[in-house]
Amino acid sequence: MTQAVHKFKLKKEDTVQIITGKDKGKRGRVLKILRDKDRVVVEGINIVKKARKRRNQQDRGGIVEIEAAIHSSNVMIVCKKCGPTRIGYKLEKDPEGKTSKTRVCRKCGEVL
Repeated sequence: MTQAVHKFKLKKEDTVQIITGKDKGKRGRVLKILRDKDRVVVEGINIVKKARKRRNQQDRGGIVEIEAAIHSSNVMIVCKKCGPTRIGYKLEKDPEGKTSKTRVCRKCGEVL
């Protein structure tokens, strides 16, 4: 049985704030989005220790610290003006008649 893949409002390089868990209140940049698992990897957040195998003579194996994925519901995008917010969309028409969808802050209306 396959899971339904949800639409993500977050994008790579967005600044987000953690709203629950051990890293609550911290901010970081989205490095990777795992759409099939509804998870995101955030820079400097949810650091775990992982045993790495030695790959070649020069490579050092051992225990390394990496960022683990956290669920997308535990992060909130940060607006430059007003801080953590939800994402809204604004439809705009071009002179040619094409419509474009832009992400906006729900609090102040600024483009994210």
